[in-house]
Amino acid sequence: MRDRRPPVALARQYALWLAALFIVLELVTAAAALGFIFLPMARRAADDLAGLMVLSAQTWVELPPSTRPVFEEALLSDHRLSLRPDMEAPVDTGVRHGFYIRFLERAFAHRIGREVFFLEEIGRDGGRWLWMAVPAGGRSIGVGFDETRMQTRPFGAMAIALVAGMLLVGLASWWLARRIAQPVARLEVAAAQLARGARPELLPETGPRELADLARHFNRMALQVRELIDARTTLFAGVSHDLRTPLARMRLSLELLSLKPNPALLQRLEHDVEEMNALIGQMLALARGLSTETAHDFELCAWLQARAQAHRATAEAAGALLTVRCEPQLLVHAAPGMLGRVVDNLLGNAIRYAPGPIELIGEPLLPAGPGAAPGLRIGVLDRGPGIPGDQLATAFRPFQRGSTQGDVPGGFGLGLAIVQQLANVNAWRVSIEAREGGGLQVWVIVPGATGLPADARQAG
Repeated sequence: MRDRRPPVALARQYALWLAALFIVLELVTAAAALGFIFLPMARRAADDLAGLMVLSAQTWVELPPSTRPVFEEALLSDHRLSLRPDMEAPVDTGVRHGFYIRFLERAFAHRIGREVFFLEEIGRDGGRWLWMAVPAGGRSIGVGFDETRMQTRPFGAMAIALVAGMLLVGLASWWLARRIAQPVARLEVAAAQLARGARPELLPETGPRELADLARHFNRMALQVRELIDARTTLFAGVSHDLRTPLARMRLSLELLSLKPNPALLQRLEHDVEEMNALIGQMLALARGLSTETAHDFELCAWLQARAQAHRATAEAAGALLTVRCEPQLLVHAAPGMLGRVVDNLLGNAIRYAPGPIELIGEPLLPAGPGAAPGLRIGVLDRGPGIPGDQLATAFRPFQRGSTQGDVPGGFGLGLAIVQQLANVNAWRVSIEAREGGGLQVWVIVPGATGLPADARQAG
């Protein structure tokens, strides 16, 4: 049966993972410290204490009886050791005093050659003393030490460190998990808002490289969605506006024709139908802008001459002088159909809005730096009224007409929008700017093209 439990929150999951990782690392560190530091130090300390106790018993036996009290006082004050002559060896009572005493018993067994046990007593000062018997000089000398010599508590210290470490691990894991998951949580909220059609706030492009790149890509996507929504809204509003005018004329013409047939009214109806058909055609062209086409090499100058020849009759009828300027034998690698749509729209706009001298230019671009790919650019330059500078930024939006183009018939404001869309699909760059001396210049930069004369390319 499928698990119906809700998924765990990202911050909680990260917190559990980090806590488990930290706890494992802490346990490994504690085990390493115990195995490689505390236990070896305890064995060394137990061996040193056993040596001192055996040496004290042997020294006491060899000293003259008159100096033994002074020696005993020195042992008690300096080392917290005490001697008891002729003490019987304690027996095993089953009492275990910890791993340190066990190490001490082993050290004594190694030194005196037999197993020894400790006897626990309460000293005259009220402290706990541990006694054992050491054979020295044919006698059994009892040697005891105050338990205060074992002030260190490694296991207690490790237990406190583990408990405190686990508490800190829990807090640190939760803090780190929230810090890691916070950008993802912001992205989730913004993505949910975007899915509902709202306009989310752009994400801060900070933090680790992966999260910063993710935020950057999301912001770019959100801006593109905003532009698409704005374009769709503008598109629908523009279509409804531009269709309303010919429809109103057609309604009026039909009413007049019902009263009296008139060839002029029929011609006007035909013109309105053609205008509506042209608008629908440009709308379909804008919708087909994302279709793909195979790119290949072709000679640019002859291709530009063919594009100009296709528009020459329209240009002469509008009073425009169309010229082509291009370096010979210049090759370009592009999709000719899409590039043709771009050039046709630019020439159509120039002929419609700027009748006069129009130049169609093709020229290579020098590489931007060492190792950069060559390229070329195609320009359409006119001497028309141009577009005001404050309107150049919105010139590529659908149904955007400049203040100098509003009274020109036959235009719908879709030509530059189609150009921009085709350029985006093919990774071309389009720029529009005012021309010195009046008019406009629109450039289409084709990166990655050969941008070299054919003979130079063959020689290479």
